[in-house]
Amino acid sequence: MTSREKVRRALRHEAGPVPVDFGSTGVTSLHVSCVAALRRHYGLPDHPVKVCEPFQMLGELEEDLLAALGSDCAGISGRSTMFGFANEGWREWRAPWGQVVLVPEGFRPRELPSGDVYLFPAGDTAAPASGHLPAGGYFFDAIVRQPPLDEARLDPAENCEEFQPLAPADLVHWAAELDRVRGSGRAVHACLGGTAFGDIALVPAPFLRRPRGIRDVGEWYISLVERRPYVHAVFARQCEVALENLAVFAALAGDTVDVLCVCGTDFGTQSSQFCSPETFDELFAPYYRRINDWVHRHTGWRTFKHSCGAVRPLIDRFIGVGFDILNPVQCSAKDMDPGRLKADFGDRIVFWGGGVDTQHTLPFGTPAEVRAQVTDRLRAFSPGGGFVFNTIHNVQARTPVANIVAMVDAIRDFNGRAT
Repeated sequence: MTSREKVRRALRHEAGPVPVDFGSTGVTSLHVSCVAALRRHYGLPDHPVKVCEPFQMLGELEEDLLAALGSDCAGISGRSTMFGFANEGWREWRAPWGQVVLVPEGFRPRELPSGDVYLFPAGDTAAPASGHLPAGGYFFDAIVRQPPLDEARLDPAENCEEFQPLAPADLVHWAAELDRVRGSGRAVHACLGGTAFGDIALVPAPFLRRPRGIRDVGEWYISLVERRPYVHAVFARQCEVALENLAVFAALAGDTVDVLCVCGTDFGTQSSQFCSPETFDELFAPYYRRINDWVHRHTGWRTFKHSCGAVRPLIDRFIGVGFDILNPVQCSAKDMDPGRLKADFGDRIVFWGGGVDTQHTLPFGTPAEVRAQVTDRLRAFSPGGGFVFNTIHNVQARTPVANIVAMVDAIRDFNGRAT
């Protein structure tokens, strides 16, 4: 059975070996320092790792490491990073924690004596900085560059600057990405972009030189209540462009793609939700339903919904608007017990993640504790299929390599016993 067949069986809720995803998306990956540590552990060539996603400082998993980790998925994503420069023109850079990595040409940091590092939109150092890696940190925070709001002059079109039709250069990029993963034997997870309505990570627009509209995180959440016509106008325009781009991309990708990452909008906190179910129904559901309906009518792809936190009250709604997959399944959040989630929703949605806690157990536990939790989660989520193993969001910097290896070994042992 190929990796792709394993994933497809899980997506059809059929029993079988549990498929694994490491590295196919910006929410199922590993910090660049962990990638380098794993390469050394498995005796793979020790060369600088590419920072494929500089916002979170995620490292590229090459074919040899994917094989060592037993990953069944391959990811393809857009031409530009979160900071608006392309992943090309690689060069070495020494990160503040001492690791030499490869960064794109547009990664032009301003490094201060304090240890703080700043990045710039589209690599334009003449523009205001849009990303900040604080001294002692391991990834960047977006810098809010919100000009003073004039309520009388607010224009939803200003919040739509980033929603553009695919350009010829994008199509060249996507064709090359599709060629790269065809014949890999892995399930293909595509992140086209443009379909994550209200994703708070994107609101500050770190990729735009001088963003306009409502770009402050707090103001955006206020707008969900006080400026709903404005938000609807933004979402409506975003949806129209997204549907046009989906049609173009689908014609190019065909059945090479298995899963489409539609949405990275977080709806959950550790103990509650960012909005009520009624707000989800009124403000978000119509647009997610249009995207998912189009995908299901025109392709065989499954649609992937990322949301951290305590989202149990919204899972029925995620299913109702057509999402096939929920990630990262934050079992440490309120009412997110894995056994209850599987019993109540496991026949209607695929859980992609939840395999180990990346806030506590994986970074701070012992290898034995990691192995025990991974095994417990596999037993809870795997019966009857409908589960793809991944951690709860990305593996963070300073996670002991022995713990990551214990996780990988526990998955392999569980699948070996199951067969």
